[in-house]
Parts: sequence; C-alpha cells; structure tokens
Amino acid sequence: MKSSRNSLVAFPINTADDLLHWCMKTGLAISEVVMENESSWRPENETRAGVLNIWQTMKDCMYRGCHTRGTLPGGLFVKRRAFELNKRLTSGKLYKDYDSWLQVIKEGGANFQITLDWVSCFALAVNEENAAFGRVVTAPTNGAAGVIPAVLQYYIAFCNGYDEDKIIRFLLTAAEVGSIFKKGSTISAAMGGCQAEIGVSSAMAAAGLTEVMGGTQRQALMAAEIAMEHHLGMTCDPIGGLVQVPCIERNTMGAIKAITASQLALQSSPDYAKVSLDKVIATMWNTALDMNSKYKETADGGLAIQLPLSLSEC
Repeated sequence: MKSSRNSLVAFPINTADDLLHWCMKTGLAISEVVMENESSWRPENETRAGVLNIWQTMKDCMYRGCHTRGTLPGGLFVKRRAFELNKRLTSGKLYKDYDSWLQVIKEGGANFQITLDWVSCFALAVNEENAAFGRVVTAPTNGAAGVIPAVLQYYIAFCNGYDEDKIIRFLLTAAEVGSIFKKGSTISAAMGGCQAEIGVSSAMAAAGLTEVMGGTQRQALMAAEIAMEHHLGMTCDPIGGLVQVPCIERNTMGAIKAITASQLALQSSPDYAKVSLDKVIATMWNTALDMNSKYKETADGGLAIQLPLSLSEC
C-alpha cells in the first residue's frame, strides 16, 4: 500500500547541511538519499520510471528544437539558431531519430570547440522550443529549462554514454539541490532576478554532473555553490517582456558554467572551500531582497529599456 503524501520522509532536508548530514551518517550518495525520501510516497520503480519520463520529455524537446527552423513568435523576430548549428555540426550525416543522432554527435569528435558548440546547441534548442510554446520541463523554470538537459546531454554524448541509472542519479541530485534553493531562497525571477532561474538551474546541473562523474557528496554541493556564486546578482530584464533576449543565450552560459563548476569541484578539496552552499543561498536571497524591482522580470530596466518595442499586450 502506498504511503500518504503526509508521510514523514526518511531524511528530512531543508538545507544543504541537512543533506550533507544524512549523506555522512548513512554513507549514501545524494541521489540515494533522495530516492529513499521519494520512496515514502511511491515504490522505487515508479520514481525511476517518472524520472526517466522527465528525461524523455527533455530529450524530445532538445531533438525537436535542433530540427526546427524559422523565426520565434512574439514580435522580436528572433531567428532560431539551434537548427543551423546542428546542421553544421552534423555535416550532412544521415540519422533518423535521437539514438542515431547521438551516434553522429559522438562520431564527430570531442575537442573543446566542438563540445562547446554542442552544449550551446542543446541549450538553445530547448529554450527556442520554450519561446515557441513547445513542451519543456521546468527545471527549475521555463526560462531556465535548457541548462539541465544540455548538461545531461553533454554527459551522455561526451563523457559516459547513455546509462539510465546515471541519468536518474543526475536528475535526482539536481532536483534536491533545486528544492534546497527553493526552501532557502527563491526560484522565481520575479522575486530574485535571473540568478533565481539560470543561477539555480546551473547549480542544479553542476551538482548532478559532479555526482555522476564520481564526485563525493561534498564535491557535488561544492559544484552547486561555485555555479551559483558566479550568477549572484544576475538581473532579469527580458526585452519586450518575452523569454527570448537575453534569456535563450543565458541558458548556454548557465550550462557551460555548470560544467566548469563541476570540473573545478572535482579537482578540488571541499576542505578548503571558503563558502558553503547554504551561505551562497542566503547571499542569493539577500541579494534578491536588495535588487531593484525593475530588474526582476518587469522589462522596466537593463536591456529591456535599451530596445523599447511596441508589443501588443496579451
């Protein structure tokens, strides 16, 4: 019999310190702690299936975005770029679906420039789909939906191949970090600026990537902290009130920062870290409180007022 939604989880978590406490006490990885908590509500096989369904949706969105050309709706006339970038990177090679596309990506090499281009392509594809009213996974929001799929696709294409168990671990770890940010600060650009969206998504992706790359629990949290530390104060100033400029490109930056943060954490000892994840979350919230309201998704400041547009209200 399934437990009630009100059941107490095995490992109550409100902060990063709480999460680390349970990891150290049990020896479990972050994703294993999360799975134990999710098992308070449903059997593990249902959670696994649900997480893989989330990845399938992300995967479909990314593939669709890479194969759809045209101009985004809304009046800015932003040209979709993922299609042309994907076309150039695949160099006319034939494929028919995600699996054969993935094989073409792998066969194209993994030097720095190619990898960087592909990560940008993955992120652009998802957020162009978002801007065109396509189906995306809020991770943690629609405007930041491209970061986690791009980083996970990077891992699959260039690091370890397609491994369902690793995909589940990545997403469970990322989700827990996102939950901690939501409890300690915000994931809303209207409340905290873009640091709350791209910044949080980058931190989530950094933690997930670090776990599946073999990092310790402390390194995963360190990666999340590094990613957010370098998004602190990021404003949200969408031109015309649309989630297009600068939002789509920001997902490429968030994805690259997540990968960099993970690599830094994997090559570092958390013993020497000066800032904890909880401290950066508190700093992010204080920054959000201090941020002028015109930089919080209002289109009243920043880039939005540099390119004034006459768009019909909806």
